[in-house]
Amino acid sequence: MQERSSVGELADRLRAELDRYSPGGKLPSSRALVERFRVSPVTVSRALAQLAAEGLVVTRPGAGAFRTRPTRATATPAADTSWQEVALSADGAADLVPRSVDASGVTVSLDAPPPGVIEFNGGYLHPSLQPERAMAAALARAGRRPGAWGRPPMEGLPELRDWFARAIGGSLTAAEVLVSAGGQAALTTALRALAPPGAPVLVESPTYPGMLAIARSAGLRPVPVPVDPDGVRPQLLADAFRATGARVFVCQPLFQNPTGAVLAAERRPQVLRIAREAGAFVVEDDFVRRLAHEDAGQLPRPLVADDPDGVVVHVGSLTKATSPSFRVSALAARGPVLERLRAIQVVDTFFVPRPLQEAALELVGSPAWPRHLRTVAAELRARRDAMTSALRLRLPELDLPHIPSGGYHLWLRLRQAGGAGDAARAVGSQTEAAFTAAALRAGVALAPGRPYFSAEPPAAHVRLSFAAVAGAEEITEGVRRLRAAYDESLPANRSTA
Repeated sequence: MQERSSVGELADRLRAELDRYSPGGKLPSSRALVERFRVSPVTVSRALAQLAAEGLVVTRPGAGAFRTRPTRATATPAADTSWQEVALSADGAADLVPRSVDASGVTVSLDAPPPGVIEFNGGYLHPSLQPERAMAAALARAGRRPGAWGRPPMEGLPELRDWFARAIGGSLTAAEVLVSAGGQAALTTALRALAPPGAPVLVESPTYPGMLAIARSAGLRPVPVPVDPDGVRPQLLADAFRATGARVFVCQPLFQNPTGAVLAAERRPQVLRIAREAGAFVVEDDFVRRLAHEDAGQLPRPLVADDPDGVVVHVGSLTKATSPSFRVSALAARGPVLERLRAIQVVDTFFVPRPLQEAALELVGSPAWPRHLRTVAAELRARRDAMTSALRLRLPELDLPHIPSGGYHLWLRLRQAGGAGDAARAVGSQTEAAFTAAALRAGVALAPGRPYFSAEPPAAHVRLSFAAVAGAEEITEGVRRLRAAYDESLPANRSTA
């Protein structure tokens, strides 16, 4: 059962039983509810929170949940928000794609798990890996700069734009860079600028759920183009442009999320040529360039660095390498599209707060910055190796087709026990959901694979993050728990454990 539906079902059952308790009476403890309904602690917590939001119960930290005492009736008429169902579904012309705003694929990586649950679903560095002292010092120095609390240029501070341009490389200049409020905001700006509602947009398959959510909320139609360990497949990309007439392709050429693939050197010029011939833009999400592992070797340049014709709209961010709250990124583009990007960004956000931009300048210009990147590179390699070894030892039933040399996660395929190699048959989406739910009951939060596909997935997958945990010991314990969860969700596999 999906977590979201489990919360709703539990809330319905608890709501139906409230009459058993007198006003002010205490409900059973969370532990009792977990055991009775066979759900996870987080499901109980969210169901009680839903009842509290409805005014039916009151939760008191350390004491439990209590039925709300009745209040004196007032003459205020009951609210009726049913009109919103019509308003929110009326998107104008019938040929447009109805907009939907589903953030569930994103919140899987944003929601903090309950205490005791190992965070294999995180999308950011564990606090022990974040440069907290360096960021605090940078923010303190930035706050003392003359004019630090004034209004910045709408395009961003010139010095910060210049730093991003030099970091990207090629012939890109500061004049072709906009400072944005994080990669998600920059991607939203790019898609709004490049594709009208109802238009198709080509995406890698699988791909980042947050990008799919952006596209769908804007009324766009994501069209999948498969990737392999060398990145997007050029011939399939060309076929997709011809079949759909799309004018935008969104990709992550470096350590792709979720596969970890790097676009091969021979494919890079092909992708740019195919897009140019189609009269289309390539949105390059260069989200983890600063999370290369110690053994990554020399990284390829961003696509935009080798694109004089303005095909590429580049998104680069400091957030993944620092902190979820350090939301500073860059949008880079050549030609008239830059003005459209600027206009949409100004309309949406005005500008990135100047103290944050000043702090970013202080941070990347300090001696602590390269030291931090070296530390993270070594730590991520060690954690990747620890998770890979633990999975091979305890969970060989999970296929790991590619071990990345950058990023913060592994992409695994679930298969039936007893198979091997090409003979292994992928299990269905119900098994993926069962494994995810069993993992949470066992004390591990992971990301199911379904949200990473814009169409039907070819197999069941899960994504495991090794960056959001405390270290190798926690990784080993998490995989041990996953072994038990796998056996629980797929009883037929117990004989192979």
